[in-house]
Amino acid sequence: MNIRTFKSGDETTQAALYNVAAFSLPGFKPASAADVQKRTRGRAFDPGTRFYAEEGGQVVGYCSLDLAQRRVSVPWCKKGHEAAAEPLFGAVMNAARERGLKTVFAAYRRDWESVLRFLTDRGFSVRREVVNYWADPVDLPTLVNRSKLPIDRLRREDVPTVSAMGQGIVRVPAAELESYLFANPYFPAEALLVLRAPDGTPAAVGIGLESATYADVKKLDPLAPCFRLGAFGSEGLNVKRVNGLFSFLVANPANALTAGLALLSEASLEMTEGTVTALAAQCPSDAPHLLAFYARYFKEHGRFPVLEKQL
Repeated sequence: MNIRTFKSGDETTQAALYNVAAFSLPGFKPASAADVQKRTRGRAFDPGTRFYAEEGGQVVGYCSLDLAQRRVSVPWCKKGHEAAAEPLFGAVMNAARERGLKTVFAAYRRDWESVLRFLTDRGFSVRREVVNYWADPVDLPTLVNRSKLPIDRLRREDVPTVSAMGQGIVRVPAAELESYLFANPYFPAEALLVLRAPDGTPAAVGIGLESATYADVKKLDPLAPCFRLGAFGSEGLNVKRVNGLFSFLVANPANALTAGLALLSEASLEMTEGTVTALAAQCPSDAPHLLAFYARYFKEHGRFPVLEKQL
């Protein structure tokens, strides 16, 4: 068996391998060569992080590492060639170590039991679940005396405070957060709202996104391991753009319900283009104060596990 790295033309083979190996899993959606090409033609793509197993000159399996995200895939192999899984996964883990990564993660549907078992058998453990929510705007409470709330736009000087309140939730280093918030190609900085304390510092920050070109949350598979654009905790990850997405962070967890409702009210009022028929949210399970807010004002739609391994 020969294990090699990516070369041009592997996109079609990879899509076919995945479709053959995964078609019987719940909620399976076929991949296309175009899907693979979106990743391999990106400027950040490293051919040395995608591995293919060959037997008799035929590709029988593959496994990959997304270096920027620190995300690994499980090996996908043709039936009868399952022996390729171990060397493929070993090559991916070695590539992660060689590039200085300290942890890697994987995210799959919670009902893909064989896939999750493969990971846990190799030292991965569930670090958190990512919980998806939706809400009908007509079910949201009206905020009393809204006009007196000190809500305005995020400023660049607010970023260190936002980074501090997002500790353990925000997934990019503090040095990268300003660029993510103020130079994001998929949402304007004006979408970020700040609830300020009496001294003018941010007490909470929220975001509300509206675009007719983004997906309707009610039409999404809520178990699919898709991170949502704008949700705090999805920074630096591949994301799904969802219309009506709301997310927030708060400095004092005890104020999560009050601050979240104030920001949600303001964000929903600013979604004035008439394209939002349902609000969306996404929250990591290791932020209990935020979960309590969403559980109160949103309906849980589904969740998926995130598994991590220390290297």
